[in-house]
Amino acid sequence: MSLRKIIHVDMDAFYASVEQLDNPDLRGKPVAVGGNAERGVIAAASYEARKFGVKSAMSSKMAARMCPNLIFVRPNFQRYKEVSQHIHTIFKRYTDAIEPLALDEAFLDVTENKMGLNSATFIAQSIKNDIFTELNLIASAGVSYNKFLAKLASDQDKPNGLYVIKPEEAIAYMESLPVERFFGVGKVTAEKMHSLQIYKGKDLMKYSVEELQSNFGKIGSFLFSIVRGIDEREVISNRERKSIGAETTFSNDIFDETNFRNFALNCFETLWKRYKSYPKKGRSITIKIKYNDFTQITRSTTETVEITSKPQLELLTEKLIDLVLPLDKPVRLIGFQISGFASESKDQQLSMDGLFED
Repeated sequence: MSLRKIIHVDMDAFYASVEQLDNPDLRGKPVAVGGNAERGVIAAASYEARKFGVKSAMSSKMAARMCPNLIFVRPNFQRYKEVSQHIHTIFKRYTDAIEPLALDEAFLDVTENKMGLNSATFIAQSIKNDIFTELNLIASAGVSYNKFLAKLASDQDKPNGLYVIKPEEAIAYMESLPVERFFGVGKVTAEKMHSLQIYKGKDLMKYSVEELQSNFGKIGSFLFSIVRGIDEREVISNRERKSIGAETTFSNDIFDETNFRNFALNCFETLWKRYKSYPKKGRSITIKIKYNDFTQITRSTTETVEITSKPQLELLTEKLIDLVLPLDKPVRLIGFQISGFASESKDQQLSMDGLFED
């Protein structure tokens, strides 16, 4: 079987770069999108800010301490979406096999492409050139024969990188790869691996699939395959949206029940505006609460019928609010999410934590 030619394109510091593009006064300066000097969470940081250790998902208060000259900018997702759509028009010049992962990244299968080109590396460079010429933005790209390796490659030489992992290089690359860079390996799993003397791919290769499944559950079989360069997942075009959400981070922590309900219902209104225009209807709704100590809880309910009206959704929202009251401690964030659309199974529900750039 012939190998695929997969490209992973990842825009460099996308949100911050768009802000610097639109506002020349921000260029060359440390910029953080999201939050302010006192509250909130960083959604993206420019490379000038990253030099100080500022990164996405970091509390803005900590970021301000690390980088005293940090400039905070409110996110403008409508603008980011517009730029992302332009980027996708560039992708479509080369292939229709495009799988978006977020506004700033996507997989492309260019095994067969509109230009009739044999070199995926040449296509990747052409896409990078087009993005820079037309938008004055920088992208990194990774090229390989499967999705996992292509995504690893795009992160190899950021910013403005272009890295290729050839089939004959895959095993050596995976052997030297720290386990923290494996998809699905978070802090807890990495610590467990370290306790088993697994630090890199070469250590992982010593374990059988049964041993990996026993130690790490479902991800064990994936790890067994991927460390050997095997990933048969296809690039899926027109990926369906699996959830619709809205969330609010408070400027001051909320502990009063009346204020909490008012903010929750305001968040509900935002959710309804987004949901009512979406063609598909869901059956599940989730509330997410993040406390002032950054711990969080979620509570969900699933209906036997689809949620189709505002009163129906409002009633379910009220029930979820009642489940988290009285508050155990002050709250800094509240969010709601609707999922369980007709075409998705129960275990496919998407979390609300995908708002941050890598």
